[in-house]
Amino acid sequence: MSEPRPPTVAVSELRVGLYVYLDLGWMDHPFPLNRFKITAQEQIDTIRSLGLQALRYAPELSDAQALPGAAAPGADRADPATAPASATTPQKTATPAESWKKSCSRCERQHAQSSRAVKSVFAQLESDPASAGAASTQLVQNLLGEMLGQQESALRLLADTSSDHRTQHALNVSVLSLLLGRALQLPEADLHTLGLAGLLHDIGKIDLPALVRHRDASLSAAHLKVYREHVVHSLAWGKRMGLAEPVLQAIARHHEYADGSGFPQGLRAEQIGAAGGILALVNHYDSLCNPHNPLHAVTPHEALSLLFAKHKAQHEHRTLNAFIRMMGIYPPGSVVQLSDERYAVVLSVNTARPLKPEVMVYERQTASAEVVHLLDLQQAPQLSILRSLRPQQLPRPVLLCLSPKPRYCYFFERVLSPAERSGELA
Repeated sequence: MSEPRPPTVAVSELRVGLYVYLDLGWMDHPFPLNRFKITAQEQIDTIRSLGLQALRYAPELSDAQALPGAAAPGADRADPATAPASATTPQKTATPAESWKKSCSRCERQHAQSSRAVKSVFAQLESDPASAGAASTQLVQNLLGEMLGQQESALRLLADTSSDHRTQHALNVSVLSLLLGRALQLPEADLHTLGLAGLLHDIGKIDLPALVRHRDASLSAAHLKVYREHVVHSLAWGKRMGLAEPVLQAIARHHEYADGSGFPQGLRAEQIGAAGGILALVNHYDSLCNPHNPLHAVTPHEALSLLFAKHKAQHEHRTLNAFIRMMGIYPPGSVVQLSDERYAVVLSVNTARPLKPEVMVYERQTASAEVVHLLDLQQAPQLSILRSLRPQQLPRPVLLCLSPKPRYCYFFERVLSPAERSGELA
């Protein structure tokens, strides 16, 4: 016999003291946990902004006066337990999870702004390529300025809210290429070339028939030949945009491989150059994780394993090793099991110290209560990642709670200091 479901309450009737369940993915709301007791009116206002009509709640975990049907909580405002803090009351120190949420929100805002800029570039490409080129240059300058202003950068997994594969792929390749170029200590001018080429490497696909804009194992030899022509088209558009020769050169080589197996020229490592080699590697990685058909996707951990085990000869040794070090063995988006057997999703990797990422951990507290919470493995030396899993290998309650994303969307942020992580500077 199945357990009875908790009762529901209309969002308009929420009160301080009610223990509620948010039936949303952990990246679809700003709270540290999916289940909690409401302690402030601000939380109610935030819940109402999520567009939900009703929530499940736990009567046994709620305050009696907060339950639906209880007397109007006129006295609640005088209750010291629920009254707003006065000017003399010390402000509550932010928890690590709250500090993380703030950091994640900043990162999401910056990513959304960059995504809008990329879409704008693509929208004006055909009508005004020169303006699109200038806007692209400014966007990469902004990204690079932000990145170089950070002593250490963390690579963060974000929810893809754009539903635009073209924009997501362009931004993913640009951001990951910039981070890898920085890890390889490329000069700033070369980083700018790399970021711009990453953003615009596939613009020539607008000249292809829709059927062949995305590489797929089902493409016939004739269709594959047409697909490969997008590199030449990208170069033509790049020239119309007024891109510098180093940028055009990197775009021309984003499908060239170190062993000569790439296209369109079949160049080898010594001919491809640093920017072309980085772009080819990052493009390869993102195409494995985020193919046009999500059914063909592999996990980030599997993608790195494939690059190292099956495609090692296609990428320059130093570049591939630097990329694996930067991403970590378990890149953001990886579903993992910890050494204490709990399940988690990797959220963020410090690109300078990638072996101990931040994870979101699933935990069943009781038969009817399950939560997710943030865990920084750098602060938990006794724990390690035991293995990587595919999402479908998770038990169903874990899968529903962790809600792994069907596409992997990356951006960067400044690494929080220990004081900020503990909430001291939040």
